[in-house]
Formats: sequence, structure tokens, C-alpha cells
Amino acid sequence: MNYKILVINPGSTSTKISLFENRSEIFTKNFEHPIEVIEKFENVEEQLQMRKKLVVEFLRERDFNAKDLSAVVARGGMLPPVKPGAYEINDLMVDRVINRPIMEHASNLAAPIAYEIAKEAGVPSYIYDSVMADELTDIARISGMPEIPRTSASHVLNTRAMAIEAAGKRGKKYSELNIIVAHLGGGISMNVHQMGRIVDLISDDEGPFSPERAGRVPCRDLINLCYSGKYDKKTMHRKLRGNGGLRAYLNTLDAREVQDMIVNGNKEAKLVYEAMAYQIAKGIGELATVVKGKVDVIVLTGGIAYSKMLTDWIVERISFIAPVDVLPGENEMEALALGALRVLRGQETVREYEEKELASIVI
Repeated sequence: MNYKILVINPGSTSTKISLFENRSEIFTKNFEHPIEVIEKFENVEEQLQMRKKLVVEFLRERDFNAKDLSAVVARGGMLPPVKPGAYEINDLMVDRVINRPIMEHASNLAAPIAYEIAKEAGVPSYIYDSVMADELTDIARISGMPEIPRTSASHVLNTRAMAIEAAGKRGKKYSELNIIVAHLGGGISMNVHQMGRIVDLISDDEGPFSPERAGRVPCRDLINLCYSGKYDKKTMHRKLRGNGGLRAYLNTLDAREVQDMIVNGNKEAKLVYEAMAYQIAKGIGELATVVKGKVDVIVLTGGIAYSKMLTDWIVERISFIAPVDVLPGENEMEALALGALRVLRGQETVREYEEKELASIVI
């Protein structure tokens, strides 16, 4: 049986959609959202109808009838911790990511867009391998402040897919290797996969700065800045997420522009860009201790992994730990589609998102 699956994946400055028929991608579109457009909205949630309209109009331009779909699958947003795999989108999930998200993030828009399109088409909608998929060990949850336990937030979808690919390249199952994966994108996160489970991670606010995020910054100085009277809460959040990292130092979040600056002799750009690579390497070294140095392979993935300048700097510092695979790109659209396809074929069981899952979560 042939299944047509619409995939929706919003990022901080883009909305990507693809149509798959079974495993084959029929068409894809990446809508770029210029910074000047994004900044007109007070928050991410206000972008919902703007982004949905682009998707619907594109399908209409392609003369594609949404009623021909078998399912719509979306990137999982900032939910309380959930299990890996598929969840059917429902009203509770939509309310959570729009009105009560764990944090503001473009991925929160994916489920509502998919849900609305799927309802109109009369087909099911899913999220798959949510950003907040949680398999952390108990010891990994301890932060040093009882009021702030560590939670699971990383680019699970792509990192898990690339870990599976790296294992397959070696003739192994995902469950047979210890793999560290660093996702290098607008936000940078990394995680360690121990025999098929993501047992620990470094989220995008715990580790390296990225094109638009500040990453881990000195806590005492951050507290002092928060109480300096210079900035309100919203501005401080934006300094950490959206206006941090490369954008704060170099006034751009495009790594290609930074590389051009370096080629043209900009010493500050080289220092900042190499510092990002340095911090990524430090994070990978940190995660290697989780499995006591028994790392089978390290994977560098995400859009910025196309930057050979950056990955060369990283590999130079981490190659002593384990072999390094550079698998650039996000690869998220295929991973989402194949997850939904397994559900439609009955090869995986879809979970129901229930309010009782939230009962033990302290926010």
C-alpha cells in the first residue's frame, strides 16, 4: 500500500515541508523567514498562522489535495519529557506547546500546524522523536540545585537517525555501540547514545554557543546582568536564545558569512568561530566520560557540519577519543517520514499524549 506523508519541520528562521510517498520524497520546500520578518512577532507562538499559510498555499500551488494524504508528521516541540518514537497529536499537546511550552522554540509550531492541516484532511497527525524525548539516567538528572533538575532537550530526531546510520556503516546495530553525536545548527546540542539509549546530553543552553544562542555562560555574571536593571526578562531570554552566539559577536548568524570574513582577514571572526569549535570539542570530551571513554564513534551533523573549516578544528581536538564521522545536513525530514511510515504500516505503536504525563513535571 502506498502512503502519502506530509512532513513539517519549523526552525528558528525557516519552515521546511516535504511530501513523501512511502520512503520516496516527492517534493520539498524550505521557506526562509528573514530576521526582519521574524522580529515583527512578539514571540514564536504568534508566528503560527503566518507559517501555516505558507504551507497551505504551497500545497495549493502544487495542485496537491491534502485529502490525498495518509498522515501528517511534525517535529516534536518543547513538551515535558516524553518517550522516543511516535505520539499522536491531540488538543492537549497543542495547548501545551502553544500556551505552556517548556521553553520558546520554533519547533513548538510544528504540531499545531500539522494538527490543523490533518484535521481538515481527515487524517491522523503525529510527532516523532521529540526534542524532549527522555531516556536520561537518574545520575544525569542531578544539576547541583534541587530546584533545577537537568532535563532532556537535544536534537533527538537527527542525532538518533545519524547514530543509527553511523552504526549501520560499521555493520552494527544501533544498540551495539556507544556513539556521541553533535548536532551543529542554529542551536548546538550533543548527546551520548549508550547501546541504543540516549543516557546523557548537553543541551543548547548547557554547552557551546551557536550562531544564535549564547550557550553556557558564567552563572554569577548572568545573575548580575539579570538584576542590573538594564534589561527586562524578555530581553534577557533573547540574549540567550536568538541574539546570542555568532550574532552577538559578529552581527550575523550565517556561518558562511563568518567564513567569508575569515578568508578576508577578519581576525575577530576567526577567533570567535574557532572558539565555537573549541567549545564543541570540549562538550564532546565531557560526554566521553559518561561511557568511561569507551566511545565507538563520534558523529558531527547538522547544517554547519558542511563547514569544513569548523569540522577540521573540531576533529583535530577529538580524534584521539574515537573515529569521527562527518555527516552534514539535518536529515530530519526523512527521519520524520520514515517514523510515520512505520506507524502507518503497524511496525511501531503510536503513543497517546495524556495530561497525566505532566503530573510529575515541575516547571
